[in-house]
Amino acid sequence: MLGKVQNASLDHEKVLKTIQLLNHRVSERFPDSGLSKVGDDLFLIAGRALKNLEWIGKPQVVLRVISYFIIFLAACGIILSLSLVDFSEENFSFTDIVTFLEAAINDIVLLGAAVFFMVTLENRIKRSKAIKTLNELRAIAHVVDMHQLTKDPHRMLKSKENTEHSPKQTLSKLQLQRYLDYCSEMQSLIGKVAALYSQHLPDDIVVSSVNEIENLTTGFSRKVWQKLIMLNEIKD
Repeated sequence: MLGKVQNASLDHEKVLKTIQLLNHRVSERFPDSGLSKVGDDLFLIAGRALKNLEWIGKPQVVLRVISYFIIFLAACGIILSLSLVDFSEENFSFTDIVTFLEAAINDIVLLGAAVFFMVTLENRIKRSKAIKTLNELRAIAHVVDMHQLTKDPHRMLKSKENTEHSPKQTLSKLQLQRYLDYCSEMQSLIGKVAALYSQHLPDDIVVSSVNEIENLTTGFSRKVWQKLIMLNEIKD
């Protein structure tokens, strides 16, 4: 008999601890490097993301009460206005009926729009907070990619062909391997932080943005691994 499958989900605390551990590894091997500073920025963004996730995961009772109260007032206003209309035949001609129906339909449409706006207000505020952090994650993914752009394994073999403005190759083969590994791990963790938002807020726009970030970081990691493969083919 197969055991019961439990729902798998990312633990945001473990993701944050993994980022912190990676930062320690980067700073120990490459102290005061640009990549180490990027890792610190990622840790700060991930920390803010966890606070946002805590807020997103909770029902905003005050906001809901205000929304429902406004809807209640709008409905009461329409009911009150209807109660003031004199529906007696002598005061209500065919023209009055048409005018009344037109006004009633307009009021109903406006009330429906107001209800939709207030009911979806909480989700839209949460979506806005999520998108803001996701944009930060997308930006830092590009920054990590910038740090690995000049780390070309071929320069280890063709250092004599460098020009005056060629990037300086100061890393050994082992150091370059570790540097590229760290870049790939950072890209993966950026994708994991983004995935936390689609896990806690399954909104279509948020999920789409998360998917874009995951595709972006996967593509960046693929470029890093191509360099690692080339680097491994270089004989010591």
